[in-house]
Amino acid sequence: HDAELRFIEQMPLDAGHTWNRERLVSADDILHELSLRFALEPVADEDPSSPASLWRVDGGPACVGVIASVTRPFCGGCDRLRLTADGELRNCLFGHDEYALTGLLRSGASDVELAEVFGACVAGKRAGHGINDVDFLQPDRPMNAIGG
Repeated sequence: HDAELRFIEQMPLDAGHTWNRERLVSADDILHELSLRFALEPVADEDPSSPASLWRVDGGPACVGVIASVTRPFCGGCDRLRLTADGELRNCLFGHDEYALTGLLRSGASDVELAEVFGACVAGKRAGHGINDVDFLQPDRPMNAIGG
C-alpha cells in the first residue's frame, strides 16, 4: 500500500513512569524477528538526520524502519524540535527544558524575537539524551503530552 512501517523501541516517556529496561524489545530483537520471515537489506542512502534505520524488505521497493532511541541513540544527528500542544518548544523528547512561545505569539512578538527563542532552544540541545546513564531522570511529561 506504499506505506513505510516503522518499529520503535519503547522509550521511558510513559505517564506512570513504569518503564523498565528489562522488558525492552530492542532493535536487534525486532530485526531478528523480521529476518525470520523477510530478507532485510540496509538502505545505504538514508537521511542521516532520520531517527529510523531503514531496511529494504525482500529486495524492495518496500522498506521498514526501526527507531532504536534506547539501544542505538542517534542524538548526534538529530535536527528535530517539538512544539507541544500548549505552546512550549522542546529540543529533545527526553529533555527537561522548554521554551515558551505562546505568550510571545499572543503578545505579537517580532520574527526576530521568535528567532531568538528558537536559536536558544537549538543551542540548548545536549549531546545525548542520557537514557543509558545511571542518573537519567525521565521527563515529567509523558509522550502524549509532548507530541510524538
